[in-house]
Amino acid sequence: MSVLMNPYLSFRDNAREAMAFYQSVFGGSLESSTFGEMNMANDPGEADKIMHSSLKTDDGLVLMASDTPAGMNLDEGSSYSISLSGDDGERLRGYWDKLLDGGQMTMPLEKAPWGDVFGMLDDKFGTSWMFSIETEDS
Repeated sequence: MSVLMNPYLSFRDNAREAMAFYQSVFGGSLESSTFGEMNMANDPGEADKIMHSSLKTDDGLVLMASDTPAGMNLDEGSSYSISLSGDDGERLRGYWDKLLDGGQMTMPLEKAPWGDVFGMLDDKFGTSWMFSIETEDS
């Protein structure tokens, strides 16, 4: 038996675009269903919005998202970050470069006092990311 922790992102109207972008970064299989497909659209104008989307990569990464209907509050804050870490520096730097495209670096990806290479960015959808690449010094 296993337990998984899967980040779940909420968007107002661009979950489809955001998840397609994340698939272009990480690869993997993307499945999405709309409010209309699930007969959950209270407003016909929201039928094509994403009710649930799940990106699963060959590496075992899982990222989920949905659009938030207009009638529901969406608190867009900076109280979270998605952290990517490991010792595959080439792959992690590739993710960094792709997520940074159209986004903003908040801390350069460089050697940190504890020995890892560490950096932070906000992607073009406002999602905060932290990267920690293990080095032989860490």
